[in-house]
Amino acid sequence: MFTIESLINEAIFQHEGFADNISEESNAATADEFSKFGITQKMLSKYYGRAAFKYEVEALSEEVARDIYESHYYIAARINNLPKTIQVFIFDCALKHGVRRAIKLVQSVCNQAGYKANVSEDGAMGPNTRRAAEWAEKVMDTVFLQALIEERRNFYQIIVEARPSKQAFLADWLKRLNLFEREIA
Repeated sequence: MFTIESLINEAIFQHEGFADNISEESNAATADEFSKFGITQKMLSKYYGRAAFKYEVEALSEEVARDIYESHYYIAARINNLPKTIQVFIFDCALKHGVRRAIKLVQSVCNQAGYKANVSEDGAMGPNTRRAAEWAEKVMDTVFLQALIEERRNFYQIIVEARPSKQAFLADWLKRLNLFEREIA
């Protein structure tokens, strides 16, 4: 079973603590941006509130990396304000696709489900998105999470259609979705 903590561990240990260049599969703006524990120099700069140096990325501790993942991708993104039943999945989306894309998935599913106020699909996690997600959880129950999984699956297809070179990653992406589906089965 996935938890916020297990996803943070996975994000950190997936990169084995080594400083490296970002892989093509990542969400980094440039393929030559430097990272450690999956934390880029740009992200570390945001965390410090000033420009971070390459040597600071190289010296990044696991403790600081954990704090960045939790504070940026969970608390600051306000994923913790979403219904508990979808928080882990949306946190995983934020880690893999960025916070705005993760929240857009929620907004899109709420609108498709018929949320009366038709929440703006802007990727911002505000009170309207929170209310829409609470409504969707109440109305859809476990189907809400399944619909989010399907929306993410569709997002992957769009990526591959736009950039056929990403086809090489599709099987692994879909395998990850299957793990989430097994949790709700």
